[in-house]
Amino acid sequence: MLGWAITFFIIAIIAAVFGFGGIAGAASGIAQILFFVFLALLVISLIANALRGKGPTV
Repeated sequence: MLGWAITFFIIAIIAAVFGFGGIAGAASGIAQILFFVFLALLVISLIANALRGKGPTV
């Protein structure tokens, strides 16, 4: 998910450089949404692993 957010961020930067303001705004909005979804899922995953009590597998 973080990879998709970075991809849309790069698309937004490229679109802004070439003057496509609408596409750049839409791509940056999508990138923000994906980034915050990634953060939420990361926190949920960390909490679930902490509650389960298992250590990391090596």
